Amino acid sequence: MRKIVAATSAPGTWLKLFAEDQAVLPWVGPGWRRDGPGFLMTCHLVPERPEVPAGYTLTSWTRGGVSRVLVRTRAGHFAARGQIAQVGAHVVVDQVETAAEHRRKGLGGLVMRTLQSTAYEAGAKTGVLVGTPEGRALYSSLGWTMCSPMTSLWYEPSDAAR
Repeated sequence: MRKIVAATSAPGTWLKLFAEDQAVLPWVGPGWRRDGPGFLMTCHLVPERPEVPAGYTLTSWTRGGVSRVLVRTRAGHFAARGQIAQVGAHVVVDQVETAAEHRRKGLGGLVMRTLQSTAYEAGAKTGVLVGTPEGRALYSSLGWTMCSPMTSLWYEPSDAAR
């Protein structure tokens, strides 16, 4: 890691490590900025048939190996979304989001259960994701377990360091 950090000169370079912040931060120098904490999580996939709450519609589709789920209000406004990409027996969950005004209505669970079922039906057995502190509670409630903390850093040197 020290060689990678020392060789980095391009602003906007990201470095993601499955380790606690305090283990990683001593290895980086000036110009490296820390993003919020993350958590590597995994789950054994099972088929589920979640119900769409009243007042919402769910659309799902798969293109180019990526499956997406979109939840909208009856009026067609964005409420929640998520996507997965499958690699063999594994899927990676990404971009799970619920609009602030639609949180606490079961939409995050709907998105995740729909994605998990889609992956299972396509032959995947295991899901992997990196969750935020806010997402960790949702994923844990759905049977996901934490494997490791994750530290995310990006390089943004000051003008004096360039």
